[in-house]
Order: sequence, then C-alpha cells, then structure tokens
Amino acid sequence: MPWLAEITYPQIDPVLVSIGPIPIRWYSLAYIAGLLLGYLWVRSSLPRTKTITARAVDDLFLWIIVGVVAGGRLGSVLFYGLQREPERYLSDPMAWVSVWDGGMSFHGGFMGVVLAVILWSRFNPRTNYWEISDLLAISAPIGLFFGRIANFINAELYGRPTDVAWAMRFPVYGRDREIIGFTEPRHPSQLYEAALEGIVLFIALNLLWRNPGIRARAGVVTGAFMAGYAIFRFLVEFVRKPDDGLEAGLLKFGGLGTFTTGQELSVPMIIVGVALMLWLRNSPAPVAAPAPTPKSKAKSKTD
Repeated sequence: MPWLAEITYPQIDPVLVSIGPIPIRWYSLAYIAGLLLGYLWVRSSLPRTKTITARAVDDLFLWIIVGVVAGGRLGSVLFYGLQREPERYLSDPMAWVSVWDGGMSFHGGFMGVVLAVILWSRFNPRTNYWEISDLLAISAPIGLFFGRIANFINAELYGRPTDVAWAMRFPVYGRDREIIGFTEPRHPSQLYEAALEGIVLFIALNLLWRNPGIRARAGVVTGAFMAGYAIFRFLVEFVRKPDDGLEAGLLKFGGLGTFTTGQELSVPMIIVGVALMLWLRNSPAPVAAPAPTPKSKAKSKTD
C-alpha cells in the first residue's frame, strides 16, 4: 500500500473570467501563451541562423497559427471524433469547426504545421526549409507544455486507475459543467506529458540545436523532435485513459495487446524521425564559402 492514498486535485475553474457573454478559458490562453512564447523563443534564436530574418519569422507565424488550429481540429475529428460519434460529425457540419466542443489533436496540428511551412517555403525559396523547421522544433515543446497544463485544469485526458502515491481523483462534469462526482484515483497523465513532452523535450532539443555540428546539418533537430515527442507520447499512453469510445486502437501487436489510437499515430512519427536524423546526420555538412582574399577584393573594384 502506498504511504499516501491520493493527492487532492486542485479544482480550478476552466473559465478564468467572463467578459459579458464571452468566457475566457484557460485552454484558449494556453494556446495563445504557447504560440506567443514559441514565437519569442524563435526570434531570440535567430542570431544563430544564416538564412532566416525576423521579418520572415513574423510572416511564417501567421501560417503556423492557421496550420495549428485547422490541422489540430481536423485531426481531432478524423482521428477521434468520427470513431467516437460518427453520426454527429456526418450530420452536423458545424461540429467539424467547434474547437470549443471536442478539442484538438496534436498529430493533426503537427501535420497542419508541416503543410503550412511547406506552402510558406514555396513563397520564400531563399529560406532553408530544414533550418526553419529546426527553429520551430526547439520552440514547439513550449506549446506542448501549456497545452497539457490546460488539459489538467480542464480535468480531461487523465490517466488510468492506479494506487500510486500521487494518484488523483478528477471531477466528473455534467452537461452544464456542474460537478456530478469524482473518478477513482487515477494517474495525472497530463502532468507526465507536460514534464516529458514539454520540459524534458525542450531542454534536449535546445542542447542539440546549440551544438554547431548538429545545427549545421539542418533537419536533424526536426527528426529528434518527431522521434522524441512520439516516444514520450507512446510511453505515457500506457497509463493514460483512452478517449471515450476509443478504448483500443485498430492494431493488435501480439503479446503487447492492442495499441491506443495515440500510439498508432506515434509509431510513424518515430520511424520517420529516426530515419530523418540518420539520413541528415550522415550527410556532409555544408561548407562555408571562403572569405575573399585582398587580391580578389581589389579585382572586384576594378571590374
């Protein structure tokens, strides 16, 4: 038996404040904080880059916001909503865009950002795609951290039943967000993900990126982000409660049982991330152009 049966869940109202009929939710503020701080972190890292300007970053982040929101919501519907409530999404087009009622999907948001950066790069051909991708990768864990903290405040995406010392009883809400009961003691899996996908991944990626040899091989840090996030997500899924109606994924893996939808979506990310790191790590680093000699300088002036 653990020395402490459970930790009291700090009940926090998901709505920070209401301005007239408009509620300001922690969930929305988490997205704003993640995008804003991520933007500032990218801007602060620009002196270490070669092809990216502050103006380019300002323009890119408008594309990123669209990619995160559109991709995150579409992924939530395609990966989870249609499996859980097919009638609702097939009969009500507005349900597809109801971000406030159904949430977002990281994997969908990730694909939305990838598409946004690809499209943006076509209009900015002088910018190195992998270099900008690495910059986004070192800042992405900031948004992941705030997103998981918002999940914790909303008492959603919590873990499976457990008797560990730090287990928590999460409130169960009715249709009008009134508390109608509490869960049995469960893993606070949102905090696990905030620590691993947010803090640990942020430190690891930024240490990699600040290594000149690794940074010179643009794209390696992007691969590390994909593999690192997916590995952490895959592991936490073992103690995270599957979404309602999605108690198991579609694939069975012998003695390992059935993986969750989150694990199934993470496996391709691990494979692609590792392959990307190996491919770019073994490629020759770009060689800097030699500085012009005094003779060549003089010649250029007379030509």
